Amino acid sequence: MGSNLSQIIECLLFVAGEPLSAKELARTTETETDAVEEALLALRRRYDSGCGLQIIEIAGGFQMATRPEHAPSVGRLLAPHANRLSRPALETATIIAYRQPCTQADIEAVRGVSSDAVLKTLLERGLICDAGRKPSPGRPILYATTADFLHYFGLSELTDLPPLEEDEDDASTMEAMTTALAAAGVSGEGDA
Repeated sequence: MGSNLSQIIECLLFVAGEPLSAKELARTTETETDAVEEALLALRRRYDSGCGLQIIEIAGGFQMATRPEHAPSVGRLLAPHANRLSRPALETATIIAYRQPCTQADIEAVRGVSSDAVLKTLLERGLICDAGRKPSPGRPILYATTADFLHYFGLSELTDLPPLEEDEDDASTMEAMTTALAAAGVSGEGDA
């Protein structure tokens, strides 16, 4: 099935609106995972030779994406439809990413302001989720990031987050975390 498998996988990645795992691709194409991984490797090599698109590994799967160097042009086309996070939402997502699972009180202790509305926005957008309850008085909700968070920020997994300095105060840590997450793929400008 060799090159035919590569073509089928290419089609699947093109039409999929989300990353597809090698296991999902194997199931869909009714082939072995090893054959899918070989086909993905061949596709990635082919797209690495001067194409405007690429096959990336992201959020536990593979996806067809535009190359970063073409972001300004793509951004101009999509700008009216941009769905970026506001600075408060980016800060809150950052705190959750680095300190998960954490409670609203944990988040507010770092940010210094109420986070009700921002948490609601992040939950509605599927970037964070309810990860259970903390076994303490009042049993507050614990928040954690989701696969959509990884996808939004262009991360394969949480270990791809840039490391932080251990000896910084809360304000410095907040700024360092937000800068690190924004550098991972998304600026904090916008209206969400």
